[in-house]
Amino acid sequence: MNPLWYGLLGFVIFCLGCLSVFGNSVVIWVFTSTKTLRSPANMLVVNLALSDFLMMANMSPPTVHSCYHGTWMLGPTYCEYYALVGSLSGCISIWTMVWITLDRYNVIVKGVAATPLTNKGAFARNIFSWLSALIWCVSPLYGWNRYVPEGNMTACGTDYLTDDWLSHSYLYAYTFWVYLFPFFIIVYCYTYIVSAVFAHEKGMRDQAKKMGVKSLRNEEAQKTSAECRLAKVALVTVSLWFIAWTPYCVINVTGMWDKTKITPLFTIWGSL
Repeated sequence: MNPLWYGLLGFVIFCLGCLSVFGNSVVIWVFTSTKTLRSPANMLVVNLALSDFLMMANMSPPTVHSCYHGTWMLGPTYCEYYALVGSLSGCISIWTMVWITLDRYNVIVKGVAATPLTNKGAFARNIFSWLSALIWCVSPLYGWNRYVPEGNMTACGTDYLTDDWLSHSYLYAYTFWVYLFPFFIIVYCYTYIVSAVFAHEKGMRDQAKKMGVKSLRNEEAQKTSAECRLAKVALVTVSLWFIAWTPYCVINVTGMWDKTKITPLFTIWGSL
């Protein structure tokens, strides 16, 4: 590639790495050191911050190093480790997002009929995210696909260029597990969450109009409103996650279906 692209990618990844490591460190420290924040729902938030911290702390420096040299310089073993950490962190992040979304669905849509999330329940969900991700991400080390340098040679990932059914089967199965299946769950939940939020706000306005007051925001209503705001924040976060990971999914599928479109510049968007 033009050296300018390596320089730009390295600079952007360096900035994102610094922001991510610092930001997620603050989140982990605040949530674990403040007793009032140690709720079951926030255990999921801490797990998300931890997985994102591990991803950028492990992946940002090697990518910047590779951009500086214009190729991967850290050997095949570290390439596998790099790709393993990235894949593991990504899988944990998306499934933690799923649990956060399901918790919002439980609170907002089901309301008082919902079974509250407990510390044990949140811990079990976090353990599931880690164990399932570990099983999927270790598989390429034992022959089901493999981890290799990507087209721009500044990062490593799954092998989407080898033409055999075993390699392709892993990519199809893993794409379903970490992308399509979670996506459908989140879209389903947020369809009902948004409907519930709109119905709640409309009901509040109609009731206030009947009573001749501007607002019915008592303490209980304020709590519900806070839950609604949290749902909107979670929706934005999930949307950003899919914006970030969709290019990598597209690259993998394109690599299997039409290799003529795979160029060093095309594959750079997955890393970014």
